[in-house]
Amino acid sequence: MVTTMNISLTEDLKAFVDARVKARGYSSHSEYMRELVRRDEIEEARERLSNLIAEGLESASGRPWGHLRAELLDRSNAPSQKTE
Repeated sequence: MVTTMNISLTEDLKAFVDARVKARGYSSHSEYMRELVRRDEIEEARERLSNLIAEGLESASGRPWGHLRAELLDRSNAPSQKTE
């Protein structure tokens, strides 16, 4: 099911959208706007996932994610030591 939504844009924003539609080969303004909304939806899902991962890591160790992240980065940047 498709629902129609009207938006109001300034002349500058309308010109920007027109240029994007033409430059990127969208078939319509609607296609361009749907793509923007999809990207925003994906970004929100990534943020939620990142927050859930951080919560899980903090609850498992009792240490804040920022501390764990810094420790992991330090480990990954440290020169590897071979044992023979």
